[in-house]
Amino acid sequence: MSKVPAQREYFLDSIRAWLMLLGIPFHISLIYSSHIWHVNSATPSWGLTLFNDFIHSFRMQVFFVISGYFSYMLFLRYPVKRWWKVRVERVGIPMLTAIPLLTLPQFMMLQYVKGKADSWHTLSVYDKYNTLVWELISHLWFLLVLVVLTTLGMGIFRLLKDSTRTQRLFGHVTMGKLTVLFLLLGIAYAAIRRTLFIVWPPILSDGLFNFTVMQTLFYIPFFMLGALAFISARLKALFTTPSPACIVGSAVAFCAYLLNQRYGSGDAWMYETESVITMVLGLWMVNVVFSLGHRLLNFQSARVTYFVNASLFIYLVHHPLTLFFGAWVTPHIHSNLLGFISGLVFVIGSAIILYEVHLRVPLLRFLFSGKPQQQPVKSQA
Repeated sequence: MSKVPAQREYFLDSIRAWLMLLGIPFHISLIYSSHIWHVNSATPSWGLTLFNDFIHSFRMQVFFVISGYFSYMLFLRYPVKRWWKVRVERVGIPMLTAIPLLTLPQFMMLQYVKGKADSWHTLSVYDKYNTLVWELISHLWFLLVLVVLTTLGMGIFRLLKDSTRTQRLFGHVTMGKLTVLFLLLGIAYAAIRRTLFIVWPPILSDGLFNFTVMQTLFYIPFFMLGALAFISARLKALFTTPSPACIVGSAVAFCAYLLNQRYGSGDAWMYETESVITMVLGLWMVNVVFSLGHRLLNFQSARVTYFVNASLFIYLVHHPLTLFFGAWVTPHIHSNLLGFISGLVFVIGSAIILYEVHLRVPLLRFLFSGKPQQQPVKSQA
């Protein structure tokens, strides 16, 4: 176990928190977008649809790069088994806590809102199981994927630990080479998905398979890229140095993403095309987000630290709060923009209040963080 503390990466902490918190405007704008969701406004907004698509096109790719970066940093501190235990506890315990406390009540609420409670008994055993997997994992899917990636990381990180070989491979890497690599990875993922669609289409609708296999396959390159950025100073500098080419490329790729969303068809390579676009777009946006964050967010602040610490809890509770707002408040607000702003105020305000309440209950602090709570030191008489 390494006892040398790593230098704090304030900008990466801040970016990770902001990406987590972006889930709030993402899901609220989803209510007012043209995309079909659990709850939708009567009339969709073109502007909020565009805003929603923008967030969705890159947010999680960048998030998994940061997760890989910090995961590898901790990998160097602990023995492998201890590292796995610490990492799985940090993401697995909050996920398991959120299922009975958040997503199960959310599911029951949606059954009532959609009027499907009376037809539940008509579903087959598998349909009930699959529905529960989709609905109970819900917005917690990234925590499940992190558990899978952490488990795979036990072997992958051992291979990457040969810093001499890694430095040699990435010592002269360029964004052009990375772009070609991620383009090929996107094509490979698309080929796997299309093959499954041809050979066994129902498997793509299976919730557990989607989360543990398909999502893991898509995000593992970004997770590994984060680990490699920690190992290679050259690679990290490539992301923290502003690149006009990445900015222009991201804009072009986002336009392609929008065109595919508008004119693509699910049975005609729409999802496969999206995977290729978002694989490359995600890579370029790592540069855009990292370089911007390195310039603007690389400092310590009590306010930033508060939201860094609160971001996971706020993200976990925001989803049922958003659906509650969408189901019972949205129908009474006829302006989409006013509804969106009101939703932000309601969800963020409620989430912060709940966060402050949970801080005062040690058991909840443990369950929503996965971190053992320190016992107060008894004063000596």
